Amino acid sequence: MIYVFLAEGFEESEAIIPIDILRRAGKDVVTVSISDSKAVISSHGVTVMADTLFDENDYDGAELVVLPGGMPGAANLYDCEPLADILVERNRKGERIAAICAAPAVVLGQLGIIKGKRVACYPGFEEMLEGAEYTRELVETDGNITTAEGPAAAFPFGYELASLVASPEIASKIAEGMRFKHLMGE
Repeated sequence: MIYVFLAEGFEESEAIIPIDILRRAGKDVVTVSISDSKAVISSHGVTVMADTLFDENDYDGAELVVLPGGMPGAANLYDCEPLADILVERNRKGERIAAICAAPAVVLGQLGIIKGKRVACYPGFEEMLEGAEYTRELVETDGNITTAEGPAAAFPFGYELASLVASPEIASKIAEGMRFKHLMGE
């Protein structure tokens, strides 16, 4: 199971595009509201209905957890103590965690999860990447952590995640089918 955590103020594309790609890869993806309502309002006023509420799931053994960025979405994710505990424990066990935009810095950086890792994040948040190497790449995977820069990186982020949890071949076929390779001149 893959869990995508949604907090008030999340960036729509950074959640929906990776969900779409991962589901095309045949993965079970569950969206999780960290508030007391399944209706979560994005950073641009779009209401998205999450599949479940935070307390309705057992996250042990999850294949991957994904943190969309956006502000104040990333800050709201960081403020969710039960989620922070799960992230710290997953990292301790070397389990996969993915974050995009502000979330690598605001969530993973402040929790100390990315120390010693090569990471991408939205420009301007690098000062919160304590102990990490900011690479300025669109997407970066270092061990169990995958990070990405921002909204424009949502497609490459999704393909990277599909490559990691399905296969590089499946991710490549999805990218071709979605015409991403054509867009990129491949």
